[in-house]
Amino acid sequence: MNDHLTIVTHPLVQHKLTLMRKVSASTAEFRQLLREISQLLAYEVTRGLEMTTETIETPMQTMQAPVLAGKKLALISILRAGNGLLDGVLELIPSARVGFVGLYRDEVTLEPVQYYFKAPDALGDRLVIAVDPMLATGNSSVAALDLLKKAGATNIRFLCLLASPEGVARMKEAHPDVPIITASVDEKLDDKGYIVPGLGDAGDRMFGTK
Repeated sequence: MNDHLTIVTHPLVQHKLTLMRKVSASTAEFRQLLREISQLLAYEVTRGLEMTTETIETPMQTMQAPVLAGKKLALISILRAGNGLLDGVLELIPSARVGFVGLYRDEVTLEPVQYYFKAPDALGDRLVIAVDPMLATGNSSVAALDLLKKAGATNIRFLCLLASPEGVARMKEAHPDVPIITASVDEKLDDKGYIVPGLGDAGDRMFGTK
């Protein structure tokens, strides 16, 4: 773990990730595991949220109790696979504002192509958590963060399920101020830009497409 990269080694995270990697995992199993693991990763990505106190009444007495401070945080899903992480995180933080960045990867150049962008207002006043299961080449993630910063975001964290060394390096070069939280940094990218050993295409496995 360092200031730019956090690998969540909790046993439940690692166990569920292993189950997701298996080629035998069904679409329903993969989707459920992704929802479960996203909630565990959300615990880490929200560590250090700003807190304040408010006066409440317990059945016993009045007390000053801790509550989250500031504007509601913003969750930004990098479509389409980001929605798998988004759903689980939203279950823990239902009051979060939600945005979407639509990008697809050109299969020849491996460069991202934007087709949609919609984000909550006042991004500069919110913690922004961008979610995408796979940090592969890093090109799409960098492009998404470029858009968020252009829209005013200044406090961003990036949450993914798997990363490649190449993707981590690309993100650190382009956005060294954005911490990455992931369950694993795998061995490498193959010649098609997929993470190895990885788990295949997260979007296809989640939605049952090819």
